[in-house]
Amino acid sequence: MAKPRKRYVCQQCGSVTGQWAGQCGDCGDWNTLVEDAGAVATPFQARHNLQSGGRSIQLSGLDSDIPLPDRMATGISELDRALGGGFVEGSATLIGGDPGIGKSTLLLQATAKLALAGKSVAYVSGEEAADQVRLRARRLGLGNAPVQLAAATSVRDILTTLGEGEAPDLLVIDSIQTMHSDLIEGAPGTVSQVRASSGELIRFAKERGTALVLVGHVTKDGSIAGPRVLEHMVDTVLAFEGERSHQYRILRAVKNRFGGTDEIGVFSMATEGLAEVSNPSSLFLTSRDESVTGTVVFPALEGTRPVLVEVQALTVRLASGATPRRAVVGWDSGRLAMILAVLEARCGLAFATSEVYLNIAGGYRVQDPAADLAVAAALVSALSERPVATDAIAFGEVALSGEVRPVAHGALRLKEAGKLGFGRAMVPGAQAADGSSLTLSTFRSLPAFVDHMLGR
Repeated sequence: MAKPRKRYVCQQCGSVTGQWAGQCGDCGDWNTLVEDAGAVATPFQARHNLQSGGRSIQLSGLDSDIPLPDRMATGISELDRALGGGFVEGSATLIGGDPGIGKSTLLLQATAKLALAGKSVAYVSGEEAADQVRLRARRLGLGNAPVQLAAATSVRDILTTLGEGEAPDLLVIDSIQTMHSDLIEGAPGTVSQVRASSGELIRFAKERGTALVLVGHVTKDGSIAGPRVLEHMVDTVLAFEGERSHQYRILRAVKNRFGGTDEIGVFSMATEGLAEVSNPSSLFLTSRDESVTGTVVFPALEGTRPVLVEVQALTVRLASGATPRRAVVGWDSGRLAMILAVLEARCGLAFATSEVYLNIAGGYRVQDPAADLAVAAALVSALSERPVATDAIAFGEVALSGEVRPVAHGALRLKEAGKLGFGRAMVPGAQAADGSSLTLSTFRSLPAFVDHMLGR
């Protein structure tokens, strides 16, 4: 029998090496390699053992009839929207987010609603005692929900308990980093323990048809802690985003084998827990009657949901010789530099002697390239001190040549703006309106757009 070989696993990226080093060769992090016990087959053994002793598997064609998976709607429409309609039986879902963002609160509300609807639900906490979970449920007004609670960290104990009777419809593990398997050496939270514990729980969910939800911690850069392979093992990965200083929370589907990854759920943090936000634009728009320079409303798109946000810009003239500052909150700083360069090179506007500050109101973060035209409008408005009309929106992508390019789902953006009372829109020249009720001002180039803003 081959002697077990030593191997070292990076706690950050999960890469495996046969020799310890101070720095991981794959991700570059320091002091992350930890010895992982386990026998490693030699290449000769692997080559000669894989071709014998297996069982034949059945192959089928792509045209085989497959029924759609059954879903469990939680009754929380924003959560169901992000999931694609609800939890799928036998699926594994991983939800990650910053500490205190509301992951446990959201799952407790979802499990309570499912339990009250007649589903069997088990909630296993590895971080809190069962009494602490009960106290939170009472604060949320869910103390009477028939949710089965347990405080445990041993995967063997959890699976033995659940395997004695009928498997639950939904199983929540909070969190996977606290679980440990006695089949693997190592402390809870290490790469080997997270991988082994997740594998055993997912296998149980697939065999018994239980919808499994794993809560995951995140690192300082926002990625889910533990091995990267964990995200490949599960069917759905949800990211719970938001700032503690703001009341809104966004649940974003990063991966979904049973639905799209372009949908989000929006919640607001209240005293009674997380409340659904059916109109997210109300959180990010400022209510005012008078026009203010440097502010433009932009219809962002999250999946199939338009969200109107306010882009705010401020320019401050500096004395000659001073180094201007560029500060951005909620948008890509590199893209701001590109827009400033296009405005200077193609439109003749001088920002080199001004400090530029750009902010997306409400703490929202915009990643949509359609925000280019709205940002350009806010910058021109701030520099020229000419306000944009309060009933106007702007969207479009700006190219380095100065061309204003059309963007996807323009009609949907215009429809949402019309529902909220906006009457005008500044859009690319080739943008399809599809019967919009708004008055459109179309532009094919950024210089023409700037001339319109300056009244030339």
